[in-house]
Amino acid sequence: MAELTALESLIEMGFPKGRAEKALALTGNQGIEAAMDWMLELVAQKQREREEREEREALERERQRRRQGQELSAARQRLQEDEMRRAAEERRREKAEELAARQRVREKIERDKAERAKKYGGGVGSQPPATEPGPVPSSPSQEPPTKREYDQCRIQVRLPDGTSLTQTFRAREQLAAVRLYVELHRGEEPGGGQDPVQLLSGFPRRAFSEADMERPLQELGLVPSAVLIVAKKCPS
Repeated sequence: MAELTALESLIEMGFPKGRAEKALALTGNQGIEAAMDWMLELVAQKQREREEREEREALERERQRRRQGQELSAARQRLQEDEMRRAAEERRREKAEELAARQRVREKIERDKAERAKKYGGGVGSQPPATEPGPVPSSPSQEPPTKREYDQCRIQVRLPDGTSLTQTFRAREQLAAVRLYVELHRGEEPGGGQDPVQLLSGFPRRAFSEADMERPLQELGLVPSAVLIVAKKCPS
């Protein structure tokens, strides 16, 4: 039986023919051992390159995860700051309305006094008839109601699990602010992920589109209060 050549021996060992030929050529046809060392070193080098690539990918995924966490934390902080600012504005508005109501009562009392003084002459010894009591100042609640322009609205959001969220927004805020509030405050779903949500009006039932997200709440008819329903957004 003829002795096998170096190439035939390498192929019989299981090495691909093309790689065996390349190994023999690059090692100067110095024999099977030199060719095998070259091919094994090539395999080890590819293994190291694959491990380094996987390590870089893992580091990049970790950086992206941290960056997303920072963005979410910043969004939560901005939302909290907006809530505190809205609460302060609401307190200032209520205080101003209370002061204005007191001023209206005082002005009405002064007008009533002036009218009585004018009616009965205001002179010494001039007394109003005992049978005719003077006019009683009317309370502010008896004044005719005036149409009020609302600058805020109260939104109640019903979640799929039966719970609800309630928050006050400015009337000129976009509907997207409500969706962001829901995404930040709803609980995590099984599996740790969160599907996109779609907002629906209670009655009459209406599904808000992406174009509606850029429209103010006042324009969508959600002022001064409204109830919205959260549904999972169907994939397009």
